[in-house]
Amino acid sequence: MSNASLAEGHDDPLEDFARREIRAEDVTRIVYVAGEGPAVIVLAEMPGISPHVARFARWVRDAGLSVYLPSLFGRDGAYPRAVEGLKVMKRACVSAEFRAFAGGGASPITTWLRALARLAHEERGGPGVGAIGMCFTGNFALTMMLEPAMLAPVVCQPSLPLDDPAGLEISEDDLARVRARLESDDLTVRAYRFEGDRFCTAQRFGAYQAALGDRFVARVLPTSSAHPSPPPFFAEVVGCAHSVVTAHLVDAEGEPTRAARDEILAFFRSRLVRSA
Repeated sequence: MSNASLAEGHDDPLEDFARREIRAEDVTRIVYVAGEGPAVIVLAEMPGISPHVARFARWVRDAGLSVYLPSLFGRDGAYPRAVEGLKVMKRACVSAEFRAFAGGGASPITTWLRALARLAHEERGGPGVGAIGMCFTGNFALTMMLEPAMLAPVVCQPSLPLDDPAGLEISEDDLARVRARLESDDLTVRAYRFEGDRFCTAQRFGAYQAALGDRFVARVLPTSSAHPSPPPFFAEVVGCAHSVVTAHLVDAEGEPTRAARDEILAFFRSRLVRSA
């Protein structure tokens, strides 16, 4: 989908993805799959698989990787409008699959996502798989490191728990296991946020840094580098610079958000493509 179409507010038909029903952990979900080579699981932000999320998935595909894009909430391909998006967000906040507020550790959906990572590795080969979480799903890519096939986690503007700006949506035991794995396998977590983000705060990144040390590689982009005219959900509901590689990305040479996107794609290739 072109940048002009994104700006005009069209839904994305997702016709260049294979729409699959994938069953794991006794649960069947729709997953959109495209590309060849080792797999990257792209986890949509609120309010779902928007045209901007699909654009990022296509960039992963065009970088020579397979992309698995699971449908977790919202209407697939929908342009993120304010009223519809807010309804999706409210439903997810009370869903048993997600833990939007402090307490209880990681969201139950991460068990299914770890199984998806295993399946993607079996299907696509390579040394392992990568994953990127965004906003509501931001920390999921970190929790997925409990799956041995996971090698390249990226957390973009992780926003849970919503009621604790310094909280981490993972139990202390799981966090210790993740850190031990990062150390033993010499892996890193890449993380991105805008400096003015009120959902993904400096306190949260500080908590990650304290927990993971130099295995947590953070990038904080200036608020001024965010796209000035995001879709209505982000302009009216989110209300701040937030979505680094999707709604607030400026796709132009020299822009910090494009540089962040390119760094993420290079990170995936360096970990997953043996010749990279």
